[in-house]
Amino acid sequence: MVVGKTLMDHLNNKDVFIMKKLSFALVTCSILVFTGCNTNGAKEAGQPKRPECIAPAKPGGGLDMTCKLIQAGLKETEVLNDPIRVTYMPGGVGAVAYNKIVSNDSANNEAVIAFSTGSLLNLAQGKFGNFTEKDVRWLSGVAVDYGLVAVHKDSPYQTLGDLIKDLQKDPKGISFGGAGSVGGQDWMQSAMLAKKAGINPSAMSFVALEGGGEVLTALLGQHVKVAVGNISEVSSNLEAGRIRVLAVFANERLQGKFSNLPTAKEQGYDIEWPVIRGFYMGPKVSDDAYQWWKTSFDKMMENKKFETVRNNQDLLPFALTGDQITAYVYKQTDQMRQLSAEYKLSK
Repeated sequence: MVVGKTLMDHLNNKDVFIMKKLSFALVTCSILVFTGCNTNGAKEAGQPKRPECIAPAKPGGGLDMTCKLIQAGLKETEVLNDPIRVTYMPGGVGAVAYNKIVSNDSANNEAVIAFSTGSLLNLAQGKFGNFTEKDVRWLSGVAVDYGLVAVHKDSPYQTLGDLIKDLQKDPKGISFGGAGSVGGQDWMQSAMLAKKAGINPSAMSFVALEGGGEVLTALLGQHVKVAVGNISEVSSNLEAGRIRVLAVFANERLQGKFSNLPTAKEQGYDIEWPVIRGFYMGPKVSDDAYQWWKTSFDKMMENKKFETVRNNQDLLPFALTGDQITAYVYKQTDQMRQLSAEYKLSK
């Protein structure tokens, strides 16, 4: 062995080539230190660069809550590491956002737009202009809420039957407070209840308020006698004992902390009003983008961590994506179109 020879002197050409490759790999790994020495940090086909959730309402309402649900859900389940921003586009319970997406932003692969059953009701009534439910790509339904009627804790009404009895005597004497205008979701729930009790809905006193928060404020201040809303909107006031729920518009009693709330059905009034929370995309988004979002929602909803996020918002399980949510929306909108015609609300 010759003293003074370096390691490189003992290597043949093949060994030198391998060493050079290893050195290059180490340098590359150093450069890519933030993503690791693998392809895990690479964007998948269709993955958005700046993911966005559009809430077609002012901050603080149900559609805002729907965006915040997936904002937290995608993060907690680690399905999406990039932060998803929430932007607001209020107007017409979704009409402004729907028109913009269909007409001016139809190929936006970055954005998902929140919708609820209230959005579908307005869509069915022709309040979204000339557009129908077939003008967007329905993506997912991620949770469900349920409608209800509630009264102040000091109200004399202990049951739905108590309320109906007085309503039948004097429909105008009992003020119902609800979000939106006549024909909207809260009005429709009130009207369905009235009709089941043999009362003409037009004879009722309905106070139209800006949103669920205003409805609760009016009830707590006893400016209205009855509030119409959703479970998720009243949960904190219910737990604090400030209000009493007379009936939930579900097919059967809800689970968990709401299991003690009576349904309208068990009290003799067969009314069901599920409030779906979900998302759609523009009609011309790429198939890769649509599939990426669909797969991401599927992964998120399969993860147990999402159950905790959903429960924290007092929402209940509901999980449909792709063709299944599309079929559901088409069926629901058609039923609401018939219901609206029955109440002479369609344009």
